[in-house]
Amino acid sequence: MLFSLSLSPTTLTSSPRFKFHSCPHVLPPKPPPPRLRASSQAHHVILEDNGSFAGAGAAVEENILPAGLRTESMPRHVALVMDGNRRWARLRGLPVGSGYEAGVRALRAIVELCCKLGIRVLSVFAFSSENWFRPQVEVEFLMDLFERGMRDEMGSLLRENIRISVIGDSSKLSRSLQELIKRTEEATKTNCGLQLIVAVSYSGQYDIVQACQKIAIKVKDGLIEPNNINESLIEQELETNCTEFPYPDLLIRTSGELRISNFLLWQLAYTELFFAKSLWPDFGEVEFLEALKAFQQRQRRYGGRDF
Repeated sequence: MLFSLSLSPTTLTSSPRFKFHSCPHVLPPKPPPPRLRASSQAHHVILEDNGSFAGAGAAVEENILPAGLRTESMPRHVALVMDGNRRWARLRGLPVGSGYEAGVRALRAIVELCCKLGIRVLSVFAFSSENWFRPQVEVEFLMDLFERGMRDEMGSLLRENIRISVIGDSSKLSRSLQELIKRTEEATKTNCGLQLIVAVSYSGQYDIVQACQKIAIKVKDGLIEPNNINESLIEQELETNCTEFPYPDLLIRTSGELRISNFLLWQLAYTELFFAKSLWPDFGEVEFLEALKAFQQRQRRYGGRDF
């Protein structure tokens, strides 16, 4: 698991075709929509500002999706279990740290894609509660990678309108990292583009337990009655209460493993699952779009009947 975000300024800001989703109160007047011209050969259906067609490899316009994807069926919240960094490094005879650094590049690309495609929330499992049992040198490397990434990318997060939220048991983190997380969350809290939720020192079981503890305190203090406890009340106390969309529509796990590994256990009740064979550092645009297309082909019934 890892997290370090390093957005590429040239990729994100240099293209005149690229437009971030921004807050309604700062949107400039919209020009007349360009005319869409289909192409059976281009992988992406893209429009230039002047209405001309751009083929595969071009940046995705704000309201134009890659061929095969539908705007109305785009997931609002995507969750990622980024697995396979260490195996990727071992297969290449590289140090474990090289796998995590390669994973950073993969995360960067997915964050950029989510911004372009209009996905509202991306939750990433950066460091689990169980990861504390890994070798100390590896844990220290990951914590340093996380801290450096947040320090270095504050400007990019603000510039690209990305909001950062960190969930998990922060009491186990260093004091400097705890303070950095608070500053980053405070600095980006009014950003209304992509919300990037980073799970650090997190587990789904921990999340449910801490929610129950908070509710128990309220019962003890006479603020609520036990028979008033319901699903909605528990949801309000889960750490994903930081977002408007706490329930992921789609969970993607890489490396071929078929499990969710204690991630967002309550929130994944009706989430669609997609398991990719690629190790996380090899997971890129093609694989991400494949997962989105698979998601859009499914019927979500939430326990109801298929009429």
